[in-house]
Amino acid sequence: MFKLTSLNLNGIRSASTKGVEAWVEATAPDCICVQEIKAQAADMAGRFEVLSGLRGHFHYAEKKGYSGVGVYSRREPSDVVIGFGSHEFDAEGRYVEARFDTPARKLSVISAYFPSGSSGELRQTAKFRFLAEMHAHLMRMKGEREFILCGDINIAHQEIDLKNWRSNQKNSGFTPEERAWMTKLLHKTDVTGGLVDVYRLLQPDTTDACYTWWSNRGQAYANNVGWRLDYHLATPATAALARTESIYKDVKFSDHAPITIGYDMKL
Repeated sequence: MFKLTSLNLNGIRSASTKGVEAWVEATAPDCICVQEIKAQAADMAGRFEVLSGLRGHFHYAEKKGYSGVGVYSRREPSDVVIGFGSHEFDAEGRYVEARFDTPARKLSVISAYFPSGSSGELRQTAKFRFLAEMHAHLMRMKGEREFILCGDINIAHQEIDLKNWRSNQKNSGFTPEERAWMTKLLHKTDVTGGLVDVYRLLQPDTTDACYTWWSNRGQAYANNVGWRLDYHLATPATAALARTESIYKDVKFSDHAPITIGYDMKL
C-alpha cells in the first residue's frame, strides 16, 4: 500500500512547534505533499530538508514568508520538476512534481497550492488566470503520464463540501465559476476533463466529516464550520487503486487537516 498525505502547514516552523514531525513519524506515510511552507531554502537548511526520514524537494516563493510547496518521499524520485511553466505564477512557489518513473510506468506525485481570491477582486482575477493555466497543464500531463496532484485547491466543489454553502455562494472558493472549473476538470467523458476526486470516489456522500479547513475566526473549528479545500486529484487508472482515506483532526497542526489516501500500488 502506498500511503500518501497532503497537508497545508500554514508555515512549516509553526507546524513543527505543534507536533507535526511526531505525527509524521507515527503515521509513517510513504510520501507527504506540503503546502504553505512559508520558508526559503536558508530557513530549511539543516532543519527541514528531511522530515521523519522522508527527504524533501521544494518550490520556494520569491517573496519571503509566502506560499511554497514540497514533496517529502521515502523513495528518491527519478526526477523533480519545479514549477509548471507559468510566467506569472511560478514565482509564487505553487508547484513541485516528483516523478517516480520505471521502464513500465510514468508516475508523478505533485504538491500544489492554488491561489486564494479572498483578499479582493485583483487576487480573484489572478486565481482565474491560474486555474486556466493549470487546467491546460493538467490536460497535457494526462496525455503523457499517470499522476496524483495533492494540495490546497482553495475550492469547495459541491454544497456538501462546506458547512454554510448558502451564504458563501458569492465568496472566493465557492463561486459558480470556480465550481464549474472543478466540474469540468472532473468530467468523466469530456476530453477537457477526466480527472478523479479521489476522496469523493471513496466517500461520495460525507458532509461534516469531509472538511479539511476551518477559519480562525469565531469558533469555526470547535463547531466544525469547515470547508473541504484539500484534495487528491488523480488520473483514472491511479485513482482506481485508492483503498483507504482519512482526515486527521485529533491534533491541529495548522488551519488545515492532513488528508491521507492509501493506494494499492508501490512507487
